[in-house]
Amino acid sequence: MSQWQETRERVREFALGLPGAYEDFPWGESVVKVNKKIFVFLGPDEETDKWEPRFSVKLRESNGHALNLPGATPTGHGLGRAGWVTVPFSDDVPDAVLACDWVEEQRGAGERRRPQRRPSCGRGRPRGTRPVDSGFSSRRPRR
Repeated sequence: MSQWQETRERVREFALGLPGAYEDFPWGESVVKVNKKIFVFLGPDEETDKWEPRFSVKLRESNGHALNLPGATPTGHGLGRAGWVTVPFSDDVPDAVLACDWVEEQRGAGERRRPQRRPSCGRGRPRGTRPVDSGFSSRRPRR
């Protein structure tokens, strides 16, 4: 196994170890999702004539740092405008620890964006039901 494959595998294992994460294969390449939302693109398992080893992740804080690495570019299809960066897996850039930090940054940003719904304590009425009409109005009668 080459250096880039080891790095890719460590990033994949790290991403899948995060709560709620699962692997999917749209377009024939590996992505890791949470709640049906992709948070890291890992690409195919093997290098081909049309594909070189790389991964994409959305970075809010580390975007500028990642784009300064050799070969790093804003992700295509308009994702680069939203902060997605595509970084090549090469023998020296990036190391697995840095790549895992970026995956964790992206995953943490997704958690901050979506606050958890608070579980109901049994108060209120179920969604889609109407209050029972007791015959009394809570409003004062008009004079």
